Amino acid sequence: MSLRTEQATCQGPAGLIEYTVDHPEDTPSGWALVLHPHPLHGGTRDNKIVTTVSRACVQHGLLAVRPNFRGVGASQGAFDRGDGETADMAAVVEHVFQAWPQAASGPWVLAGFSFGSAVAAQLYAELGDRGLPLPARLMLIGCAVERFRHRALSMPSDTLMVHGEHDEVVPLSEGMDFARAHQLPMTVVPDAGHFFHGKLLVLRQIVQSGLAGL
Repeated sequence: MSLRTEQATCQGPAGLIEYTVDHPEDTPSGWALVLHPHPLHGGTRDNKIVTTVSRACVQHGLLAVRPNFRGVGASQGAFDRGDGETADMAAVVEHVFQAWPQAASGPWVLAGFSFGSAVAAQLYAELGDRGLPLPARLMLIGCAVERFRHRALSMPSDTLMVHGEHDEVVPLSEGMDFARAHQLPMTVVPDAGHFFHGKLLVLRQIVQSGLAGL
């Protein structure tokens, strides 16, 4: 668990971006950016899957950053189907490297759930275009990338993909299509739905295994 959580803002292309920082017990060994599900369907930085991933990262000694996408909470701007949100998150990455230099000197993790997975995948490509440091680990949970993709993608071979067997929002077959197109393995959680009800502990264990070796 985080011993200290704080709220902060930074400037993005559409205005202020609100985010939460979860601090590890000791000096952070790196950091994580965890992205939430669809803003128009109740997705926020406090989503249970987002906080589950954040806790796993904090337990691994990482500083965890959970932003609200534009139009959510105090984040300014309006929903932009992943395009503007990707630019916003690139601004957050640049901000973290300036605001949290000690954490940013270590490896970092980029994780996204549902709509957040689409932003995370495109942010990975955007970072390469901008010459910004790439994450040591990319995690796509409940992968909905193709629903909001606006650019060509090249995913790292060690991308961690996690999907619920009975996902009622993004069918498993859709996640498998993305995994197949990019030749990525996928971890399927038996009997889990989109929001991993009753399976959050399993999800946290998968994420913790994915953090091993950082």
